[in-house]
Amino acid sequence: MRASKKGKLTSRGWKVGDTQEFLDLTPEEAALIELRLKLAEGLKARRKRKRLTQHDLAAAVQSSQSRVAKMESGDPTVSIDLLMRSLIALGASRRDLARIIAPR
Repeated sequence: MRASKKGKLTSRGWKVGDTQEFLDLTPEEAALIELRLKLAEGLKARRKRKRLTQHDLAAAVQSSQSRVAKMESGDPTVSIDLLMRSLIALGASRRDLARIIAPR
């Protein structure tokens, strides 16, 4: 959020915070959520770069298209293991995986 907008809101009595604070997440929980979202974004980007459909990726990892859609949206029912296996199935190296999860 821009500092000017944050200043206007706080001057009008609004409390401004982040998702971690709002949901009362521990630092570990917040880090896990961030990791899952980065892997999901990386999976979607790599799939699109390879010009594959969700159905193509699903066939490669022996899953369903709807499961791939959930993977790419960061759905909490999808394991980090499945996200990692899917990225590897798309040819991601260890270095690629490190780039995906590295802080920006």
